[in-house]
Amino acid sequence: MKKICITTLLFVCLSATSQVTPPAWVKNVGAKTFPSSKKVFIVNDFGAKSDTTFISTKAIQTAIDKCASGGGGVVKFLPGVYVTGSLFIKSNVELRIDDKVLILGSQNFDDYPEIQTRIAGIETTWPAALINLIGVKNAALTGKGIVNARGKFCWDKYWNMRKEYDKKGLRWVVDYDAKRVRTVLVQNSEQVTIKDLTFKNAGFWTIQLLYSSYLTVNGVVIKNNEDDSGPSTDGIDVDSSTWTLIENCDIDCNDDNFCLKAGRDWDGLRVNKPTEYVVIRKCIARRGAGLVTLGSETSGSIRHIYCTDLTAKHTDNGLRIKSATTRGGTVEDVYFVNSVLDSVRNAYQFNLNWYPAYSYSELPKGYNIDSVPQHWRALVQKVSPPEKGIPYTKNFYINNVKITNAQKAFEVNGLVNSQIENFNFTNSSVTAAVLGEMVFAKNWVYKNFKVSISQKPEEKKKTGGIEETERLKQ
Repeated sequence: MKKICITTLLFVCLSATSQVTPPAWVKNVGAKTFPSSKKVFIVNDFGAKSDTTFISTKAIQTAIDKCASGGGGVVKFLPGVYVTGSLFIKSNVELRIDDKVLILGSQNFDDYPEIQTRIAGIETTWPAALINLIGVKNAALTGKGIVNARGKFCWDKYWNMRKEYDKKGLRWVVDYDAKRVRTVLVQNSEQVTIKDLTFKNAGFWTIQLLYSSYLTVNGVVIKNNEDDSGPSTDGIDVDSSTWTLIENCDIDCNDDNFCLKAGRDWDGLRVNKPTEYVVIRKCIARRGAGLVTLGSETSGSIRHIYCTDLTAKHTDNGLRIKSATTRGGTVEDVYFVNSVLDSVRNAYQFNLNWYPAYSYSELPKGYNIDSVPQHWRALVQKVSPPEKGIPYTKNFYINNVKITNAQKAFEVNGLVNSQIENFNFTNSSVTAAVLGEMVFAKNWVYKNFKVSISQKPEEKKKTGGIEETERLKQ
């Protein structure tokens, strides 16, 4: 594939245009109901103990179940430290973790029973999350307290497995076999609110919103960088979910900060559920792989996304798209507006052939397809016809976005049969060390858009420019 590098500054000065008017659907996102009963259930009354060694899972779950059977209400903790495995919030229940309450995740995999779910775009069995809302309506997880998942036991397992899997040509499946524990899972639910909590040290993704609708995540703080060895500790993943509002959140993690997903390859195309009608506003991304990332799981399509009033500080990528030639789906009608990014690696990174060692699954010689696990078979199942696996991206609107101190302005890699098209940049600017490159992009429009480059061409030639190094992400 011949690469076409940008060699001139893109600066088109036309008459100023007004701010982008939010689409009409924006006002309809988010949870519209909240548990109304004020009846309080204290977990300590059911046997929970403030103790760093006592496992309070059964007592806390009993309090939740009692609350639900009584018509709903609030489940609370006395001030203290509580260790627990998987908890399951029920309909009409608010689990409130107040200030001066610290929840510690159990470090025993046996405390996380396996359930049917979806991980990284594939439906499979997997440990339940630390806190789960599955098949519920009108439920909430709130409070000013802290949930520390203590995920190192998951990270250690993963890195040990990576050593062996890489040698065998199995990079593509180790993430699925490691079965690391998520912190919060919302699945097949509606009218759910997650508010104000601080989450630390996720074993895997922090908050996954899966197959659900009318969701609000407000005021959440995520801190997954206390130990930089934690892989794939995404912040918030919206996964084949709709009518979702994420606002006032602050994420510092080791992978994508705010991420939109919709299934992977053959299995994702089979399920065919989009992520759509999502608003992300007034949020901060600190360290992490992407302020806003779309993909790499794009099979069910990602569309009608409105991102506004966002801040990035030292994040790897600003606006990011990633997919692969086996994913399929369309990423479209995305607004990225009114935002400020500083010291990101890549301002705009779009790649439709992302991370081949992870993205493409091939069973090595010596393995029998009939004897490997079901999720292996799902991953190696070929998309037919192959054209169905081609992803498409179109109709992006970037307005009033200021990016300073980036290492690279553009890293754009479309496909010969799927160009990245109709991207509109208005009233925006980028300052970066190098301009970058574009491959297979068409119908890009720039209005009052300025790119300023600090590194001279001879310096770029001498240093080879600045290339992204993937940190084993998905």
